[in-house]
Parts: sequence; structure tokens; C-alpha cells
Amino acid sequence: MKKNISVNIEIGKMQIFIEMQKMTESILDKALSLEFISLDEAKYLYKHATLGDLMSVAHQIRNILNNPQQVSWIVDRNVNISNRCVCGCKFCNFHVKPGSDGAYITTEAEYDEKINALIEKGGNQLLLQGGLDPKAGLDFYVSLFSDLKKRFPQIKLHALGPAEVHFIAQRSKLSVEEVLKTLVAAGLDSLPGAGAEILVDRVRTIVSPNKCTSDEWLNVMRVAHTLNLCTSATMMFGHVETIDERIEHLIKIRELHQNRPEGASGFSAFIAWPFQKSGTVLERDFPEIQTVSGEEYIRMVALSRIVLVNIKNIQASWLTVGKDIGQMCLFAGANDLGSIMIEENVVSAAGAHYTMTAEQMVATIEEAGFTPLKRNQDYTPYL
Repeated sequence: MKKNISVNIEIGKMQIFIEMQKMTESILDKALSLEFISLDEAKYLYKHATLGDLMSVAHQIRNILNNPQQVSWIVDRNVNISNRCVCGCKFCNFHVKPGSDGAYITTEAEYDEKINALIEKGGNQLLLQGGLDPKAGLDFYVSLFSDLKKRFPQIKLHALGPAEVHFIAQRSKLSVEEVLKTLVAAGLDSLPGAGAEILVDRVRTIVSPNKCTSDEWLNVMRVAHTLNLCTSATMMFGHVETIDERIEHLIKIRELHQNRPEGASGFSAFIAWPFQKSGTVLERDFPEIQTVSGEEYIRMVALSRIVLVNIKNIQASWLTVGKDIGQMCLFAGANDLGSIMIEENVVSAAGAHYTMTAEQMVATIEEAGFTPLKRNQDYTPYL
């Protein structure tokens, strides 16, 4: 009798396993047809699909949407306009309150030095990041952008982000559209997806309570898309969010891109990176937070590729996970390795210390078996 019960249990387990496999295959087949999978279907894949299955399907989708042999990259420089910020994000070790010791604003001479070094290294884009700085109004940014464009007309300004744009609009008592149009006229070329973190307000209330809400972040991007401004989307994960909230974030990005005006570029790429916790307030307040493993990062990149079938490019964040995991992501849906990042201050202040030269970037891509394609922000070839 005991033997029969044991056999029946094993048969039951096998039937459950077979049904789970059928469900997994059905969802993956749907994704391979470039159909949108639901939040529940994405959750099912995250919890039940093997890493190998996710990587395989994500890689196939990558190859449908992009040249299978190419991996793109860019040379740009991340310059912080200042470190003054009233946001107080609990993951940021870089900011200081305006008026504090150590507060600074980048000078004209420093811009000259940094941009000339960028040009010497074959770059043409400045990633300008600031913060929620009450001392810097719209006129400040117009003056800065106009001056940089006047002195370096060949440089592309990939600048600010939805949180800063929303903050400027609030303080200027202008609409987001008015602010963006003014910034574009002053020289803004594209809008980074900075400040997204996790686009769920439960999470944002904890990690960045003074920053714009999820809807406000999405609204800035919605307006940017109506102006046909090139944008990117991001996600910082691995802190206080749930798996459900990660996927909710992805679907909000997917829906916004899908609903962009006809002919608008929308999101050129999606980039996810793991939370860097060293010395942060978030680490102190939530000591149970575990560092995102390489396997978990690859799983999220693959799932991002599977969910975001309407966004062409997926970038792997070698800056936060290192060269080896970055290379693995090229077989898990990623087709881009981003920038050599001549300068970066925020994630490095929280423990990310990977570096890469242009030569090392090319070697990294070739070593993985791909052809490097140096690009611009809109993913056209760099000429």
C-alpha cells in the first residue's frame, strides 16, 4: 500500500511538472511571435522557466529585432552638472544638500577640459546629469545648454531626465511641454530614462520619497514622445521591490512606448541595472537586502527582452555587473553594451568600480563572438 501511495505521489509530481512545462512553452512561444505577454505570464516565466529557456528565447527575439552579429556601443561622458540635490534618494551617496560643505557646480573651464577629453577619445555625446537643485531654474539650463552648443556644436546633449524636467516645470510654473520645448531649443538632443528606479509608488515612497511619482515620470516621457524627442527607459532593481513590481514597471514602459504618436521614436532602448548598496541609507535601513547575483541579473535582462518586444534595443549594464556577466547578457537578449563611461559618479559612489576603455569594449564584444558597432544615442552608426 505504501509503495502504491509513493508511486501515485511521484506520478502526480510528474504530471504537475509536465503541465508547468506546457505552460512555460506556451508563454515563450507567444513571446517568440512578438506578442505581448501579460503580467501574470511574465511572473510565471520568472518563477518557473529555467534560465536556459529564458536566455534562449530572449536571444532569438534579439536576433529577430536586430542584426544577430552586431553588438552596439557608444563613447560618451557622464558629467554631473552639480551634486546639489534636495531629493535625498536613499540609494544615492553622491548628492549633498544645496549650501552644504562639498556642494559644487561644474565650471566652464571644467566642461572645456572634460569635453575636449571626450572628443579626443572619439566621443560626441555628453550625458548631463544633475539633481533636484532649487538653485537651478529653467534659465540656468537654457544658458548652460546654449553655451555648450555654441562652443561645441558637434556635441550631442543627452541630458537631465524626467525627474529633473518635472521639478523644473513645477518651480517654473510651466507645463512639461513648455519646459521640454525650451530645453530642445537650447540644445537638448535626447532625454535619458534617469530617475525611473521602479515605477511603482509604494517603492518610490521608500527609496526616493521626494522625487516625482510613477505617473509623473511617465507623463514627462509621454510628452517627450509627442515632441519626437529620443528617449531611453531604465530600471534599478534589487532593493525593496517585489518581482511583481519589477514586471509592472516593464509593462508600464511597454505600454507607453506602444502608445507613442505615429512616427515618434519613443524609447530607443531599455537598460536595467542592479542596485549598488555600499554605504547607502537604503542599505542601513534595509540590511536584509541581498546583492543581485549574476544569474538574477541575466534572468532580468532576458525577461526584459521577452516582455519588451516592441522596444528594439536592450542594453546590458557592464558598469554594474562587470565584463563577464555583460558578455553573458549578449546571449540573453541584450544587443548593446552601452558606453565606455569615461566618467561616472553616482553608482561608483555606491560600490561599482568596473572600468573599460574603447579598445577593451571592442575586445569584449569580439571575444564574445560579435561584431562591434560604434553608435549614436539613436542607435544609428557613429560616423
